[in-house]
Amino acid sequence: MEVSPFPGIRYNQRIVRDLRRVLCPPYDVITPEEQRVCYRKSDYNAVRLESPAHSSQSTTDGYQRAAATFREWLKQGILQLDSTPSFYLHDHHFDYAGEKRVRRGLLARVKLEPWGNGIYAHEETSRKARSDRLQLMRACRANLSPLLCLYHGSEPEISRMLSHVAQGEPLVSLPEMKTSLRGSSEAHTVWAITDSETRLQLTRALSRQRLYIADGHHRYETALAYREERMKEQSGSHESPGIVNEVNQSLPGQEAFNYVMMELVDFADPGLVILPLHRLVRDIQPSRLAQLRDRLDDLFVLNSISLEGGSYKLPADSCLGILGLEEALLVVLRQREGVSLQTMMPANRGQSYRQFNVSILNHIILNEMLGVNSKQDVAYTVDSKQAYRHIKEGKYQLAFVLNPPHPEMVTAVADARDRLPSKSTYFYPKVPVGLVINPLD
Repeated sequence: MEVSPFPGIRYNQRIVRDLRRVLCPPYDVITPEEQRVCYRKSDYNAVRLESPAHSSQSTTDGYQRAAATFREWLKQGILQLDSTPSFYLHDHHFDYAGEKRVRRGLLARVKLEPWGNGIYAHEETSRKARSDRLQLMRACRANLSPLLCLYHGSEPEISRMLSHVAQGEPLVSLPEMKTSLRGSSEAHTVWAITDSETRLQLTRALSRQRLYIADGHHRYETALAYREERMKEQSGSHESPGIVNEVNQSLPGQEAFNYVMMELVDFADPGLVILPLHRLVRDIQPSRLAQLRDRLDDLFVLNSISLEGGSYKLPADSCLGILGLEEALLVVLRQREGVSLQTMMPANRGQSYRQFNVSILNHIILNEMLGVNSKQDVAYTVDSKQAYRHIKEGKYQLAFVLNPPHPEMVTAVADARDRLPSKSTYFYPKVPVGLVINPLD
């Protein structure tokens, strides 16, 4: 595994004085409403690159418009390329469960490798999202947003070096701000690590780590596909045009497109938060819905919790909870003693997968009991209160609420070369787009 510094592209703070107005969430959590909000916040908001609005005539013009915007911002000096390859230390301050927290990550460039060769996945991907990101990467020739990856910090020297860097003068210091439509507050501090000895030590220490993708499976698979395209393109021509081509005078195999930008976070970081994605379901056949409780009772012990006041907490020892099955009650499911669910799960899946709550929900309850196979009938939310509101308002028939996944589950599934169902984990908060961009030319 090769982890290295890189010359990042960043907003020119002499022109864009308030960086809070130009950051945006990554593409997969940008709703149409949030896209409009980001567009209004600034003419230079990174949403114009990450998730450009499409015209009514074409769904592909947005990618070319993003590329044209990217080139124009570089030409005007709104975005500037750092002259020195750097690691970028990022402290992400945020609110969670009434507490102030900080997640520390290191932005780096990681050489692309096949799955299992130092890089491990834990979640399935969709073709639609891969296609979207690939078209954008082709157009802009850059990693606009970093993947979030985890490593086991077995080497204390990494933590000591990062703590030492954080005592210095930051490159970027953004005070607390509301995060668009979500209502929570975030702040960001970024340091550039340019000292050659520190960079070398970090490269050596981090290159010995196994990296587990937390958020960004689609972007990693996109980067692999893009590298293949660029290698074929390069073999057919002596020079490929680029935005910042003069910076990368690389030997074969070391070109920028052989790497992807990641934010690396220690599994033991106290700011690491993993949330579940609750499922909201509609268009269930009445006959299946009427039989659901009896069928559940064969496999689970069912208990009900009052939803008086609109607040509830799913017991930690439960498998999952259901809203909408009984009026004003949360029905809690615990696996019935003496009943094995393993035989009802796919035989080609590992033990960790078959024991995971989302796997049980998908295969046994949604698919088998309710006959829900269309993704159009399922919506997702990390907000359990929002799930309850949707049920009360009749927007969905049932909501399935889940307990947070443990980090150990991520590593167990990934080490077994297995993958959890899509949208099984939500690492909070999302790394924003716009702090650093990685050029691929």
